[in-house]
Amino acid sequence: MSASKSRLDNGLTVILHEVHTAPVATFWVWYSVGSRHEHTGITGSSHWVEHMQFKGTKQYPADSADSEISRTGGVWNAMTWIDWTAYYETMPANKIDLAIKLEADRMANSLYEKEDVESERTVIISERQGSENQPIFLLSEETQAAAFRVHPYHHEVIGDKIDIESMNRSDLYKHYRTFYTPGNAIVVAVGDFETSQMSSKLETHFGKIPKVDKPRVFIRNEPQQRGERRVFVEGEGETAYLQCVYHAPAATDPDFFPMIVLDSILSGASSFNMFGSGISNKTSRLYRALILKGLAAGFSGSLSATVDPFLYSITCAVRTDRSIEQVETALNEEIEHAISHAPTEEELSKAKKQARAMFAYSSESVTNLGFWYGFAEILDDYTWFTKYIDKLEAVTSSDVHRVAQKILVPRNRTTGHYIPNDSKIN
Repeated sequence: MSASKSRLDNGLTVILHEVHTAPVATFWVWYSVGSRHEHTGITGSSHWVEHMQFKGTKQYPADSADSEISRTGGVWNAMTWIDWTAYYETMPANKIDLAIKLEADRMANSLYEKEDVESERTVIISERQGSENQPIFLLSEETQAAAFRVHPYHHEVIGDKIDIESMNRSDLYKHYRTFYTPGNAIVVAVGDFETSQMSSKLETHFGKIPKVDKPRVFIRNEPQQRGERRVFVEGEGETAYLQCVYHAPAATDPDFFPMIVLDSILSGASSFNMFGSGISNKTSRLYRALILKGLAAGFSGSLSATVDPFLYSITCAVRTDRSIEQVETALNEEIEHAISHAPTEEELSKAKKQARAMFAYSSESVTNLGFWYGFAEILDDYTWFTKYIDKLEAVTSSDVHRVAQKILVPRNRTTGHYIPNDSKIN
């Protein structure tokens, strides 16, 4: 049975997909709010609000909700990204009513007690400090900030430390009440249930939440970059890192699927699903150019599916007996080759096969399907997911070459060097 999409009178979007292979169901609530919807002074508020949503309501105090879900054998969690925040429960299908009631209640009735705000402030500051101990986080934060001058993709999801230290309960509660509304949300259920019964339950529990106008958010478009930007970060450690990021198309751009194939050719296919496992990149061009030639100890490529144009990034860990400049030269040679030569049909076929495999691995369970439906609906429409393979197969060698010539040019690039204090690199 295929998925169905409907909308309640209060604006809530509902996507349902029956899967009767096992007595399990997953329930997701997606909100169109992430770091993209934040401004200076409240960066990190979407992530902090996600934390606060686990602090309970009058009906479901924090400890009782967790205990009830655990007793059913279920799991629950949440995640915040640049475009969205999502909450989910996966549990025995005959217990899924608990997830429905819980999510409807915390959409409207989360408490935001002052002492909980302060305890989470401590947790998030500690989380940020832990990230700052990682060279790649420090480098990525600087390159991302340099790449985006006006667009709110400029800052990290966790937020700037000064904002985390200064935000208060009022800031967080306002963010919650602004964005956690039916018209700004998507409910996804996948698993062993009957659609008519599930629809009735959603109407009962979510339909009574009042309709609110969708929040108006002014997002400034990032102007075209006019030349390469370079950043240098110094920090602890012995390993140097190189990161090159290019402005890349949004998920709905016709160039996005050719970009998926280009990513697969250069560095191995990226996974868009937060639950997706990686696959080997040992057949990629950059593995041969950087790892097999003894220049880099490791590397990764990352392409993200986003609402607005984001970044395609390539990150390399430099071997201690090599220099950043040597790695950068080798990387740029491969980039120039991609710009000047279209991929062969054999290479194109192999790249598509790898991208299909990554997609298949990340779509196997009901939880994964729940992720994909909500994720695609946030980006555009849930059919972005169902048409994924067809769009991938339609990509030609000339499409990939055209996109490489458009995206991988130096003026579209921001390059970052992480220089370790303990490095003996010349």
